[in-house]
Amino acid sequence: MKQFFIKLGENPIYKKLLKEPLTYVAGAVLLAVFQIAHIILLGGGWGVTGTFVNWGAWVMKAFGANFEGWSYFASEASQKTLNGGFLVDGGSIRNLGIIIGALLAVLFASQFKFKKIKSFRQVVAAVLGGLLMGYGARMAGGCNIGALFTGISAFSLSGWIFAAFLLVGAFFGSKLLAKYFM
Repeated sequence: MKQFFIKLGENPIYKKLLKEPLTYVAGAVLLAVFQIAHIILLGGGWGVTGTFVNWGAWVMKAFGANFEGWSYFASEASQKTLNGGFLVDGGSIRNLGIIIGALLAVLFASQFKFKKIKSFRQVVAAVLGGLLMGYGARMAGGCNIGALFTGISAFSLSGWIFAAFLLVGAFFGSKLLAKYFM
């Protein structure tokens, strides 16, 4: 078995596809192809953060929470998703695929490693950044996938506005990160 992996690691196709990073053009083309396939096969744009709301609702529902009065879950589609569960929700399957795919990509590229946490400030920065990104994604009506990528591919002005403010936020966020957390 070890010989198989040694030979696989020497294979030029394996090296090109799984060890070396894609070019920006190849990444853009792949994203465009996947977005077009998603729209054709599933009839709508690709989104990520809305599914996280469902995940939170399912956890809260397991602890006895009631969502009947919440306007977010008032539509028939939302009720179907909420009552259907994880495996019925296409967004959950896609998000799980993103997580597993990212893990496999890191493993195939031999880049998986645990890093030592340098300081408590690093933990605070990660938690604060994650919370702010999640909050911002919900307030903006989507993240870089749903609001930016799907918006631009649908020729929506909102996608371009999102892109402009994403750049502004990244600029100020990196300045704050460098000043207070590094």
